Amino acid sequence: MPPQLSVIGASRKLGASLLAAALLLPLATLAQTDEIEVYDAAIVGPGKVELTIHGNYTPDGRQTPDFAGGVTPNHSTNGAFEFAYGVADFWEVGLYLPVYTITNHGVVQYDGAKLRSLWVSPHARERQFFYGVNVEYSYNEPHWEDARTSLEIRPILGWHEGRWDMILNPILDSQFHGLGDTHFAPAGRLAYNASDRWALALEYYAELGPLHNFDPWSEQSQSLFAVVDYAVSATQSVEFGVGHGFTAESDNLVLKLIWNQEL
Repeated sequence: MPPQLSVIGASRKLGASLLAAALLLPLATLAQTDEIEVYDAAIVGPGKVELTIHGNYTPDGRQTPDFAGGVTPNHSTNGAFEFAYGVADFWEVGLYLPVYTITNHGVVQYDGAKLRSLWVSPHARERQFFYGVNVEYSYNEPHWEDARTSLEIRPILGWHEGRWDMILNPILDSQFHGLGDTHFAPAGRLAYNASDRWALALEYYAELGPLHNFDPWSEQSQSLFAVVDYAVSATQSVEFGVGHGFTAESDNLVLKLIWNQEL
């Protein structure tokens, strides 16, 4: 077999294995979330389609839901199938469907769907300073969120400096109850790119409470993740992370897996 065909075959086998892992992670059984990720302003090329599978499992989490009838985080799995389409070199649109939960009793639940629109500085990977903003509209089932609809606005600010990346996502979450009740949920990432394929990172995620009056520290969600990224090929990547929460409103241990493939 020609060497290039062997490489392609190996990549396909590895990709299939990673996809299986993403799909089977739920079977191993913050407010709850289907997506634990820091956005870096990289988007799919114009006219292209990309699939991302998110899976988050909580081996050691909170024992009570965030609201009556909600999902209990401990031993639950949350995730989503995300489809993205490149409209232009600065604009990507996306659909999350389905967003799902597998409860700690093994029950599969449909959580809702999301639409998003992401505008960025073109060719962000080639820039020292890059930026963007993602706007995401969610339709939620009652067990997933205590509002039928919600909105996320996620600014993106980032710097590439040699092998290092620093990215900030100062996220605003709204349930359409007014600006004062909009919640602030900052996220950030510091990454070291060890090679063209491997990156090691620390990621920070928090939920500080409403803008008009942040919650006390003990009532905030504060988590730190150790993350490794691997580029399988120019069109396929995988990310794995282990997170630890530092407050009573955070989950003690969370595992995340993100598999990405340009179609």
